[in-house]
Amino acid sequence: MRGAPRALVLWAALGAAAHIGPAPDPQDWWSYKDNLQGNFVPGPPFWGLVNAAWSLCAVGKRQSPVDVELKRVLYDPFLPPLRLSTGGEKLRGTLYNTGRHVSFLPAPRPVVNVSGGPLLYSHRLSELRLLFGARDGAGSEHQINHQGFSAEVQLIHFNQELYGNLSAASRGPNGLAILSLFVNVAGSSNSFLSRLLNRDTITRISYKNDAYFLQDLSLELLFPESFGFITYQGSLSTPPCSETVTWILIDRPLNITSLQMHSLRLLSQNPPSQIFQSLSGNGRPLQPLAHRALRGNRDPRHPERRCRGPNYRLHVDGAPQGR
Repeated sequence: MRGAPRALVLWAALGAAAHIGPAPDPQDWWSYKDNLQGNFVPGPPFWGLVNAAWSLCAVGKRQSPVDVELKRVLYDPFLPPLRLSTGGEKLRGTLYNTGRHVSFLPAPRPVVNVSGGPLLYSHRLSELRLLFGARDGAGSEHQINHQGFSAEVQLIHFNQELYGNLSAASRGPNGLAILSLFVNVAGSSNSFLSRLLNRDTITRISYKNDAYFLQDLSLELLFPESFGFITYQGSLSTPPCSETVTWILIDRPLNITSLQMHSLRLLSQNPPSQIFQSLSGNGRPLQPLAHRALRGNRDPRHPERRCRGPNYRLHVDGAPQGR
């Protein structure tokens, strides 16, 4: 069986799964691991084989995540700064254990938009997603110069000027924008992430489908005081792997404490009635970058230069600029 093609392995697994219980919802039948609770659930190598609508997961040429080699980044001095619009209001929404991720779903109001950088349109925030590993230094989906990070925060947006919702935008050109911020474990913690990861909050979402409402969040506090970014054209890193995403990777990592990371690893991907399995390791493996361009707003020829000036700050509409 060791040398069997993936399709043959999949066929055998599907046959076994058919005798275990009712057929799963095809739109929800995927995982980051091939085996859950003793049952076969398609992991990343099989995503593109079990559902025709997910074929890009197997045959796409612009898939994500990728390993960013800084020597391949093209300096683009004409990239404008990133701009965040909150209407001057604090963010509120639901923190949710989906069984795959820690997800923050913002309330319909206020509308949070991002623009600038490589984006030609305004994009509306749909979800904040947190991915993390079972050990420090590994857990981010993207890597920089073959080096991973302990976690990755992904802000998922859809193009509200061309599309009415995330689903429609994921199927069309210029549809999605995802901002990624890397996370290290250190002695201090980012103030926004501390609101999500404090003990009183994180213990409310210990199991799959647990949810907890949060309010009075200042999203701009998630971002570093100054930073550069790298951008490329890629895909969703979950099924259906749609190749409609402009990725923007913030190049200055955030910090959380070791206690906060430990609390994340204690979250279960299962309901309380099932055996505990940590939510950690919830990322897709690296995909080939091939000939795609990487652009950045910092000159890689001078990495020692600090990010100074308005081009290296998040511009927040409706909020004071003295961050």
